[in-house]
Amino acid sequence: MAQPLTFVLSVPETPEDHGPEPSPYDESEVHDSFYQLIQEQSQWVAEEGLELQQREPGPPETPGSGHQTLLGPEDPLVHSTATLRILASMPSRTIGRSRGAIISQYYNRTVRLRRRVSRPELRGVGRSARPSLRLYDLELDPVALEEEEKRFLLVKELQGLPVAQRDHVLRGMPLGLAEKRSLREESRTLTRKRRGRRGRRGLLPCCGRLRDACVLALHSLGLGLLSGLHALMPWRYALKRIGGQFGSSVLSYFLFLKTLLAFNALLLLPLLAFLVGVQAAFPPPASPGAVPAFTGLELLTGAGRFTHTVMYYGYYSNTTLNQPCVPPLDGGQCSREADGLPYNMPLAYLFTVGVAFFITCITLVYSMSHSFGESYRVGSTAGVHAVTVFCSWDHKVTQKRASRVQHDNIRTHLKELLAEWQLRQVPRSLCGRLRQVAVLGLVWLLCLGTALGCTVAVYAFSELMIKSPVSTEQEGALLALPTVVCVLNLGAPYLYRCLAALERHDSPVLEVYVAICRNLILKMVILGILCYHWLGRRVGVLKEQCWENFVGQELYRLMVLDFIFVLLDTLFGELVWRLISEKKLKREKPEFDIAGNVLELIYGQTLTWLGVLFSPLLPAIQIIKLLCLFYIKKTSLMANCQAPRRPWLASHMSTVFVSLLCFPSFLGAAVFLCYAVWQVRPSSTCGPFRTLDTMYEAGKVWVRRLEQAGPSVSWVPWIHRYLVENTFPVYLVSALLLAVIYLNIQVVKGQRRVMYLLKEQISNEGEDKIFLINKLHSVYERKERRAGRTQEAEQLAGDLDTW
Repeated sequence: MAQPLTFVLSVPETPEDHGPEPSPYDESEVHDSFYQLIQEQSQWVAEEGLELQQREPGPPETPGSGHQTLLGPEDPLVHSTATLRILASMPSRTIGRSRGAIISQYYNRTVRLRRRVSRPELRGVGRSARPSLRLYDLELDPVALEEEEKRFLLVKELQGLPVAQRDHVLRGMPLGLAEKRSLREESRTLTRKRRGRRGRRGLLPCCGRLRDACVLALHSLGLGLLSGLHALMPWRYALKRIGGQFGSSVLSYFLFLKTLLAFNALLLLPLLAFLVGVQAAFPPPASPGAVPAFTGLELLTGAGRFTHTVMYYGYYSNTTLNQPCVPPLDGGQCSREADGLPYNMPLAYLFTVGVAFFITCITLVYSMSHSFGESYRVGSTAGVHAVTVFCSWDHKVTQKRASRVQHDNIRTHLKELLAEWQLRQVPRSLCGRLRQVAVLGLVWLLCLGTALGCTVAVYAFSELMIKSPVSTEQEGALLALPTVVCVLNLGAPYLYRCLAALERHDSPVLEVYVAICRNLILKMVILGILCYHWLGRRVGVLKEQCWENFVGQELYRLMVLDFIFVLLDTLFGELVWRLISEKKLKREKPEFDIAGNVLELIYGQTLTWLGVLFSPLLPAIQIIKLLCLFYIKKTSLMANCQAPRRPWLASHMSTVFVSLLCFPSFLGAAVFLCYAVWQVRPSSTCGPFRTLDTMYEAGKVWVRRLEQAGPSVSWVPWIHRYLVENTFPVYLVSALLLAVIYLNIQVVKGQRRVMYLLKEQISNEGEDKIFLINKLHSVYERKERRAGRTQEAEQLAGDLDTW
């Protein structure tokens, strides 16, 4: 404390007490210290003409009679009247309690909003407007009259505000709903009266009614459109139902699927607009050979008839596209203006794929940062159970089905919170920890050995496919390598799940993270072997053929077979296993495998990003696959699965999923495509880059043409030379990015430190209050005891005088 405290009731007035009266809502002047509180209370008592009366004379209290001189934080407090007056004026008991003070506060706020000037001081408002309970003398204050006056002033100021601003101010008032409705109706009544008088002087009454009807109709139409936009959100009710029945852990899978759907739609739009649509409008000359007929097997292999469509890289031309020229009637040639705007297809192909990848990268980083900010908020989770119980219900819900879904959501969320809280309370002994470490080491060795065996099997089978090439007539044999890959991707996770049963993790969150890590290692290693097989081995073997078409077809086959195997896993792994468990084994339904299903989504998205350069329509196939997966998995979840036996809060799952999608998946696909663009020689028989050494040469050729075009576009070659080819800007941008990330981390650490210090300060101030109240209580008790002894002495002296 900056000032020494003197616990005496008769505090003399200071010169500061005669200054201007503070505003009723300026609490900073009241909350400085307990010394000012006591001064203010004493001054208020003196002004109102009240005196603190002592208790009725009685027997003096002793320390053992039920009163303690110093009380602890948990002891019941029995205070005197004067102490209760001080308690009624404490900050913790005055903020937001008085309705009159609230009305005064918002009256001044509306004046400030309407006039845009500094707040006028309410010198005419008495002390009763201050937020105070006035426990023992509330009936002595003229509260009703002053509150009615301030209410009238508030209504006048509200009716001068625009409707939207008035509703915003009313919504922010800490008053009951009935009081807010009353204020709104009164302000509207005054506004209508004023409009009615103005209408009688100006417009006809019918015109005013027509205008009001139009305004109400437009307002209702806006609300209807807004509710329609909310209803148009994909799978809104289905996601709420899944979250209510199965919890946030299962819901995170479907939210991640929805995120992937948005990423693929964003990737597909520029490809359709600048590549597929343009090439379909200006088809290249027909190939000299005969086009094969459609047999139906192309839906699995991706070869045959699909090879001669915009599906693959080889169909796109390497020429500059123009509008078709109709020669003049006199047999002359087309003029330069009639040729139209040229469209360089090789340059458009390279830039469109690059820009689409860049947009996806920006969106992915933003999504990851947003998800990180939502799940890793600075602050503590203290009191989250009370907030969930008392503040989670949405009182605007009126339909029975919606209320049932919200009820299930709150119940499941409470289960997850309680399970997480109980998990923190269970320690493990030293022997148990050592045993668990040994089991974890053994299981991890077996899992890594399994991943290594699968990798060797894929590599050996891919070398076998190179040594025994498949002819054009044997299209079915092209499915051999994708089938082996899909079988390994499907069987290894089941082995991992059996091994995970030996670990017996205490936390289900840790169990899911470990399963995700193991499946991710398996799938990424297999994809690495396949990338080496395509760009390292197949390019050398298919020198005289279009190896880009082959890579695109391989990725198409992997996507289609992966979808088929997911359907088989859903049918036999969930439906049949549920029937066996219920009918034969008499067990409950199986749980939804979050780790395996999430890794399937990441694996399919990685295939899409790997193949977008060789098959521009691959994102469209991925969108169809994701749409089918949502409804298939949702139906299987509702019919074949049960909620997790151990509920757990998936607060960080979305962040983890997006992070895995960004770093191993998207980063690996970007490295693969950059290597194909900068290092691998394109095919000389197909595609837009058939005459170039690398795909990147298309950009250099365009820059050289711009240098020869004239000085008006000389800035474009300069940008290419110093910003694209030079590596210094890349290092500079990377350094700036790392600096921004470091500064953000330091800011978060600083915020956490400040919050910790503020919490500690609040705790210390609470202890100070308890100490000061105990001191005040002891002072009052001593004074009352002295008064009692003085009264007894006077009575004894009077008796002696009488005798």
